[in-house]
Amino acid sequence: MYRDRLEAARRLAEALGHLKGERPLVLAIPRGGVPMGRVIADALEGELDVVLVRKIGAPGNPEYAIGAVSEDGSVHLEEQAGQCREEWLTRAIEEQRQLIDERRRRYTPVRSPIDPVGRTVVVVDDGSATGATMAAALATLRQRAPARLIAALGVAPPDTLARLEALADEVVCPEAPNRFGAVGQFFADFGQVEDSEVIRLLGQATP
Repeated sequence: MYRDRLEAARRLAEALGHLKGERPLVLAIPRGGVPMGRVIADALEGELDVVLVRKIGAPGNPEYAIGAVSEDGSVHLEEQAGQCREEWLTRAIEEQRQLIDERRRRYTPVRSPIDPVGRTVVVVDDGSATGATMAAALATLRQRAPARLIAALGVAPPDTLARLEALADEVVCPEAPNRFGAVGQFFADFGQVEDSEVIRLLGQATP
């Protein structure tokens, strides 16, 4: 469906072209969303930052999100999380909170957090099966009073997009296949994005 994340980002940037001139704040979900966020921010003449949320992967299937943890400490759980042992879930939540803290310490020297208050905000991720991570990001950001909140994903199933429409002012997703296994199956190249690449991209100024 896509050659790589950059192709997905270019298609999203085209779909979001009506935002050019508004200097939108593009908040990418690390790490896979950051290369896409850079392309979109540059195309729309906006600013790039990150929104730190971490998914809670299902036991035995870490790519399938049963919840997510936000940087503000809030936890968003899917129905499937109720099938997990409480001890396991508590430990998984704490592990993700620690990873969020570590990432913020690494990213802050190159990009201090940008305030979304009153801004047109675009939240970017490469894709989502359940929508848990994007939903957590949107819920957290909504509390910070953006003027407009937009979810932008490379690929997601229709039911996930319908759920996100209740949390965002606009949802943009070029591909919405009914048969959905994992996000990576829709990218010919879905290589892991390293923290060093995230830091490099955050340090670039928008032309």
